[in-house]
Amino acid sequence: MAEKILSNKTNLHVLYEDNHIIIVNKRAGDIVQGDKTGDKPLSEVVKSYIKEKYNKPGNVYLGVVHRLDRPTTGLVIFAKTSKVLPRLNALFVSKDINKTYWAVVKSEPPKVADTLINWLKKNPKNNKSTAFPKEVKDSKKAVLHYKLIQKLDNYYLLEVNLETGRHHQIRSQLSNIGCPIKGDLKYGFDRSNPDGSIHLHARHITFIHPVKNETIAITAPLPDDAVWNACNT
Repeated sequence: MAEKILSNKTNLHVLYEDNHIIIVNKRAGDIVQGDKTGDKPLSEVVKSYIKEKYNKPGNVYLGVVHRLDRPTTGLVIFAKTSKVLPRLNALFVSKDINKTYWAVVKSEPPKVADTLINWLKKNPKNNKSTAFPKEVKDSKKAVLHYKLIQKLDNYYLLEVNLETGRHHQIRSQLSNIGCPIKGDLKYGFDRSNPDGSIHLHARHITFIHPVKNETIAITAPLPDDAVWNACNT
C-alpha cells in the first residue's frame, strides 16, 4: 500500500481564508470531524494551523459546516467564528451553496447526462447506503445530476451536482447505474487504490459570502496521480 500523506498544520492546503471562513483542499484519508477511530480530524489540524499562524492564545474556535467521506478529496469549508457558522449552515440548508464533484468511474454511463433519483437507506452496521428505485422504510430521497465530461484511456470522468446531501450519495447512486468510482471497493469497484483513496473529488464551490455579501468561487486542484493527471483541468 502506498504511503498515505495526511494533512497537518505544516502541509495544510488552504485555498481561501479570511476573518470568517477557511476553505481547505482535503487529502484522501483525512477525517473531517472526530469519530470513534480517535484519529486527529482535519478540524483539529485547521485549529492548529490558525493557532500557529496568528499566534493565538487559548482555544481556537472552528465550526464544522459539512463533511466529506474519508477516502474522498477536495473542498471543505470551516467557520472561523461562531457568528458565521449558523449563516453557513443556512446556506447549505437552502441549497445556496453550489458544489460540483468530479468522479472517475469504471464504466461508461448509460446516458451522456442524466438526473438520478433514488431512495437511499443507510445500514449502520457496514456503513453503507443502498439505492432503491422506490421509497422503502427508513429511506431518504436522493437526487443528483451528472454529465460525462471526458473519456479517459480506461475510465470515464463525470461531473456531478447534488440536489440532496445523503450518506454516500454519489458513491451509491453511481454504483447503482453500473458506474462504481475508481478505488471504491465498498460500492463495487474491483480493486482498491494503493493509498486507500477513491477517485471522488469535491472540485468546485460557489456561494455568496454570508458576511461580505460577495461571490466566492473556489476550485480545488486535483490530487497528483496518473489518472487525475490525465483529466482536463
